[in-house]
Amino acid sequence: MLPVLLVLFIVVPIAELAVIIQVGQALGLLPTIALLVFDSVVGAVLVRAQGRAAWRQFADAVRAGRPPAREVLDGALVLLGGALLLTPGFLTDLLGLSLLLPPTRAVARRILARRLLRRMTASLAGAAARSPRTGPQPHDVEGTAVDADLPHLPPR
Repeated sequence: MLPVLLVLFIVVPIAELAVIIQVGQALGLLPTIALLVFDSVVGAVLVRAQGRAAWRQFADAVRAGRPPAREVLDGALVLLGGALLLTPGFLTDLLGLSLLLPPTRAVARRILARRLLRRMTASLAGAAARSPRTGPQPHDVEGTAVDADLPHLPPR
């Protein structure tokens, strides 16, 4: 956890400042500030549009009676992308923009879903050692059955 915090609070701001200084030297102070404001405004417009689309997909999934796992991850990634776009800097803006565009967000969603599935599988495997109960086969974020024979947690 400490290395992640070190990167988030020390390395990223230093990298952002270095990039802003380089862009400022190439374009000048006012164009650099204008570019930072412009990409924040464009980001806000994209967040609004993609957030509405994610909400609509979530509502459609609920109405169809299927678990909205993919839609929830999309909404979380849109929210993270919007937060990154509001953070001043070009590097965070690029990452935030990539989370707002559906094709790159789909890649991020698959990576995140794999990581979450691994963690959930490990948690369920630990619970399996403590409980003899078994349940239906788990599904991934896309609704595909996962090839695992993992018991479900006992009811609380």
